[in-house]
Amino acid sequence: MSNKVLVPIAHGTEEIEAVSIIDVLRRAGADVTVAAVGGQLEVKASRGVSLVANRYIQGCTNERFGLIALPGGAEGAENLRDSKELAEMLKHQDKNNNYIGAICASPAVVLLHHEILRNRKATCYPKYAAKLENQEAVNERVVVDQNIITSQGPGTALEFSITLVKLLFDEARAQEVGEALIMQGA
Repeated sequence: MSNKVLVPIAHGTEEIEAVSIIDVLRRAGADVTVAAVGGQLEVKASRGVSLVANRYIQGCTNERFGLIALPGGAEGAENLRDSKELAEMLKHQDKNNNYIGAICASPAVVLLHHEILRNRKATCYPKYAAKLENQEAVNERVVVDQNIITSQGPGTALEFSITLVKLLFDEARAQEVGEALIMQGA
Protein backbone atom coordinates (compact mmCIF):
# COMPACT_ATOMS: atom_id res chain seq x y z
CA MET A 1 0.00 0.00 0.00
CA SER A 2 1.31 3.40 -0.98
CA ASN A 3 2.04 5.99 1.68
CA LYS A 4 0.73 8.73 -0.64
CA VAL A 5 -2.17 10.52 1.05
CA LEU A 6 -4.67 13.03 -0.26
CA VAL A 7 -6.38 15.40 2.18
CA PRO A 8 -8.95 17.51 0.34
CA ILE A 9 -10.03 20.77 1.99
CA ALA A 10 -12.78 23.24 1.14
CA HIS A 11 -14.36 26.35 2.58
CA GLY A 12 -15.91 25.34 5.90
CA THR A 13 -13.54 22.43 6.58
CA GLU A 14 -13.09 21.72 10.31
CA GLU A 15 -9.55 22.98 10.89
CA ILE A 16 -8.71 20.80 13.91
CA GLU A 17 -9.48 17.69 11.89
CA ALA A 18 -7.67 18.80 8.73
CA VAL A 19 -4.52 19.88 10.54
CA SER A 20 -4.49 16.79 12.80
CA ILE A 21 -4.72 14.46 9.82
CA ILE A 22 -2.06 16.30 7.82
CA ASP A 23 0.33 16.75 10.76
CA VAL A 24 0.11 13.23 12.19
CA LEU A 25 0.48 11.55 8.81
CA ARG A 26 3.47 13.72 7.91
CA ARG A 27 5.08 12.92 11.28
CA ALA A 28 4.70 9.24 10.35
CA GLY A 29 6.46 9.83 7.04
CA ALA A 30 3.48 9.86 4.68
CA ASP A 31 3.64 11.85 1.45
CA VAL A 32 0.63 14.13 2.09
CA THR A 33 -0.94 16.28 -0.62
CA VAL A 34 -3.43 18.90 0.54
CA ALA A 35 -5.82 19.67 -2.33
CA ALA A 36 -8.30 22.52 -2.54
CA VAL A 37 -11.83 21.80 -3.66
CA GLY A 38 -13.21 25.05 -5.06
CA GLY A 39 -11.73 28.05 -6.75
CA GLN A 40 -8.92 29.05 -4.36
CA LEU A 41 -5.88 27.38 -2.83
CA GLU A 42 -6.51 29.28 0.41
CA VAL A 43 -9.73 28.22 2.12
CA LYS A 44 -11.49 29.72 5.11
CA ALA A 45 -12.05 26.90 7.59
CA SER A 46 -15.09 26.51 9.86
CA ARG A 47 -13.76 28.76 12.64
CA GLY A 48 -12.15 31.36 10.38
CA VAL A 49 -8.66 29.88 10.21
CA SER A 50 -7.08 30.11 6.75
CA LEU A 51 -5.73 26.85 5.36
CA VAL A 52 -3.59 26.77 2.24
CA ALA A 53 -3.59 23.75 -0.07
CA ASN A 54 -0.60 22.53 -2.08
CA ARG A 55 -2.70 22.27 -5.24
CA TYR A 56 -6.19 21.99 -6.68
CA ILE A 57 -8.14 18.71 -6.65
CA GLN A 58 -8.28 18.79 -10.47
CA GLY A 59 -4.51 18.30 -10.53
CA CYS A 60 -4.77 15.12 -8.46
CA THR A 61 -7.27 13.09 -10.48
CA ASN A 62 -4.67 11.04 -12.37
CA GLU A 63 -2.69 10.16 -9.25
CA ARG A 64 -3.21 7.11 -7.05
CA PHE A 65 -3.25 7.39 -3.28
CA GLY A 66 -2.98 4.78 -0.54
CA LEU A 67 -5.41 6.92 1.49
CA ILE A 68 -7.85 9.73 0.86
CA ALA A 69 -8.74 11.32 4.22
CA LEU A 70 -11.69 13.70 4.47
CA PRO A 71 -11.89 16.21 7.30
CA GLY A 72 -15.38 17.27 8.34
CA GLY A 73 -17.14 20.46 9.20
CA ALA A 74 -20.73 20.77 7.94
CA GLU A 75 -20.09 23.29 5.17
CA GLY A 76 -16.72 21.76 4.32
CA ALA A 77 -18.25 18.28 3.96
CA GLU A 78 -20.97 19.65 1.69
CA ASN A 79 -18.34 21.31 -0.50
CA LEU A 80 -16.34 18.06 -0.64
CA ARG A 81 -19.51 16.12 -1.49
CA ASP A 82 -20.25 18.42 -4.42
CA SER A 83 -16.83 18.02 -6.07
CA LYS A 84 -17.23 15.78 -9.13
CA GLU A 85 -13.50 15.16 -9.23
CA LEU A 86 -13.34 14.07 -5.61
CA ALA A 87 -16.45 11.89 -5.98
CA GLU A 88 -14.84 9.99 -8.86
CA MET A 89 -11.59 9.62 -6.93
CA LEU A 90 -13.43 8.24 -3.88
CA LYS A 91 -15.35 5.73 -5.99
CA HIS A 92 -12.11 4.59 -7.66
CA GLN A 93 -10.41 4.39 -4.27
CA ASP A 94 -13.19 2.20 -2.89
CA LYS A 95 -13.40 0.00 -6.00
CA ASN A 96 -9.68 -0.71 -5.66
CA ASN A 97 -9.94 -1.38 -1.91
CA ASN A 98 -7.66 1.52 -1.02
CA TYR A 99 -8.20 3.36 2.23
CA ILE A 100 -10.77 6.12 2.66
CA GLY A 101 -10.91 8.02 5.93
CA ALA A 102 -13.71 10.39 6.91
CA ILE A 103 -14.40 12.23 10.14
CA CYS A 104 -17.19 14.37 11.63
CA ALA A 105 -19.86 15.23 9.02
CA SER A 106 -17.97 13.66 6.10
CA PRO A 107 -19.00 10.02 6.64
CA ALA A 108 -22.71 10.95 6.45
CA VAL A 109 -22.52 13.93 4.10
CA VAL A 110 -19.89 12.67 1.62
CA LEU A 111 -19.47 8.89 1.87
CA LEU A 112 -23.12 8.04 2.43
CA HIS A 113 -24.18 10.40 -0.38
CA HIS A 114 -21.82 8.64 -2.82
CA GLU A 115 -22.91 5.17 -1.61
CA ILE A 116 -19.49 4.30 -0.22
CA LEU A 117 -20.81 3.22 3.19
CA ARG A 118 -23.14 0.56 1.78
CA ASN A 119 -23.04 -2.57 3.99
CA ARG A 120 -20.41 -1.07 6.29
CA LYS A 121 -20.24 0.02 9.91
CA ALA A 122 -19.34 3.65 10.45
CA THR A 123 -19.50 6.52 12.90
CA CYS A 124 -19.72 10.27 12.44
CA TYR A 125 -20.58 13.49 14.25
CA PRO A 126 -23.54 12.63 16.53
CA LYS A 127 -25.83 15.18 14.80
CA TYR A 128 -25.58 13.09 11.59
CA ALA A 129 -25.53 9.59 13.13
CA ALA A 130 -29.21 8.83 12.50
CA LYS A 131 -28.55 9.14 8.74
CA LEU A 132 -26.17 6.17 8.73
CA GLU A 133 -27.84 2.99 7.48
CA ASN A 134 -25.87 0.69 9.80
CA GLN A 135 -26.30 1.91 13.39
CA GLU A 136 -24.11 -0.81 14.94
CA ALA A 137 -21.04 1.38 15.57
CA VAL A 138 -22.32 4.98 15.56
CA ASN A 139 -21.30 5.55 19.19
CA GLU A 140 -17.70 4.41 18.71
CA ARG A 141 -14.94 7.02 18.48
CA VAL A 142 -13.17 5.42 15.49
CA VAL A 143 -14.52 2.63 13.29
CA VAL A 144 -12.59 0.55 10.77
CA ASP A 145 -14.64 -1.59 8.38
CA GLN A 146 -12.79 -3.03 5.42
CA ASN A 147 -11.01 -0.09 3.73
CA ILE A 148 -13.20 2.61 5.34
CA ILE A 149 -12.14 4.43 8.51
CA THR A 150 -14.57 6.84 10.17
CA SER A 151 -14.52 8.95 13.30
CA GLN A 152 -16.79 11.27 15.28
CA GLY A 153 -15.27 14.73 15.25
CA PRO A 154 -12.72 17.24 16.55
CA GLY A 155 -12.26 15.46 19.90
CA THR A 156 -11.38 12.19 18.15
CA ALA A 157 -9.14 13.70 15.45
CA LEU A 158 -5.80 12.58 16.92
CA GLU A 159 -7.06 9.07 17.64
CA PHE A 160 -8.45 8.88 14.09
CA SER A 161 -5.16 10.11 12.64
CA ILE A 162 -3.13 7.58 14.62
CA THR A 163 -5.45 4.83 13.34
CA LEU A 164 -4.72 6.02 9.80
CA VAL A 165 -0.99 5.74 10.53
CA LYS A 166 -1.46 2.22 11.88
CA LEU A 167 -3.28 1.11 8.73
CA LEU A 168 -1.05 2.93 6.24
CA PHE A 169 2.20 1.89 7.94
CA ASP A 170 2.03 -0.42 10.97
CA GLU A 171 1.40 -0.62 14.70
CA ALA A 172 5.00 0.26 15.58
CA ARG A 173 4.95 3.50 13.57
CA ALA A 174 1.56 4.44 15.06
CA GLN A 175 2.88 3.83 18.58
CA GLU A 176 6.03 5.84 17.89
CA VAL A 177 4.05 8.84 16.58
CA GLY A 178 1.45 8.54 19.36
CA GLU A 179 4.13 8.50 22.07
CA ALA A 180 5.83 11.56 20.53
CA LEU A 181 2.44 13.32 20.74
CA ILE A 182 2.07 12.18 24.38
CA MET A 183 -1.12 10.28 23.62
CA GLN A 184 -2.26 7.83 26.26
CA GLY A 185 -2.38 4.21 25.14
CA ALA A 186 -0.52 4.94 21.88
